[in-house]
Amino acid sequence: MRITVRVPATSANLGPGFDCFGLALDLCNEVTIDTEAEPGVSWEGEGVDELPIDGSDMVTTTIARVGALHELQVPPLHLHGLNKIPLERGLGSSSAAAVAGVVLGSRLFDLSIDGHDSSEGNDPYSVATLAAQIEGHPDNAAPAAFGGFTIATADGFVRRLDPHPDLRPVVLVPRSIRVPTSVARQALSPTVSRADAVFNAAHAALMVEALTRDPSLLVQAMRDQLHQAARLALVPPVAEVFRSLRDRNMPVCVSGAGPSLLAFELEGRDVLDPGEGWTVLRPGVRATGFEVSIER
Repeated sequence: MRITVRVPATSANLGPGFDCFGLALDLCNEVTIDTEAEPGVSWEGEGVDELPIDGSDMVTTTIARVGALHELQVPPLHLHGLNKIPLERGLGSSSAAAVAGVVLGSRLFDLSIDGHDSSEGNDPYSVATLAAQIEGHPDNAAPAAFGGFTIATADGFVRRLDPHPDLRPVVLVPRSIRVPTSVARQALSPTVSRADAVFNAAHAALMVEALTRDPSLLVQAMRDQLHQAARLALVPPVAEVFRSLRDRNMPVCVSGAGPSLLAFELEGRDVLDPGEGWTVLRPGVRATGFEVSIER
């Protein structure tokens, strides 16, 4: 049996929506498990020379954890990953791996976590919940499971909204700069002022309107007082590009924990290539989350 799951990249926070907003991007990792192939782990694409092949990767360990929850052991299988999401760049590669592992585990052990035995089809809520528990980032797990624009609350509730069809996301990825999420979070202050909290609450509300109904509001809506300045201070070359975009009145934010930037092109205003050392992606918004196919 061969089971393949495709999971999209995600951009979390989106400026003022710290730890709760997420957007699915049409840039997907694809993971296949084959129970009849020679057991092992292999990769191609992003991270091919650094991801472990000893079974300690996030996808494999998540499959094992799904099985352990039901006192089931993983049978011998081969896992192959085709990765398009850059690692440690703020595009949800770890959450994509966790979602892939949950869905593959659900299908492998014939469980109902991903809703495959339901007449209603996929169950992104259960997948996002378990993936977030395993990986720790519901703001990334939610859009990876649901697609579109999602709002994830601290108590586990997720609301998916349809992004405006005119959204034109552009991801600016620094090739030689990485920031582990743990390092980016350590840079943040443990407390915030009331003024900053009010600022972000107002702009987060505006951001919902901008992403779903009026993209012309994005420049104003994507402002933040809680996390971006501290994270940009870790990566001065990225901060310089961020400031240049803001100076051109372009809507831009740090993607997740960074160091990638997420910008949106507006009518008559395109995002310029920062030059050497950067990769510019225009993936589009992905309306759906994970997809599964099975060959028996």
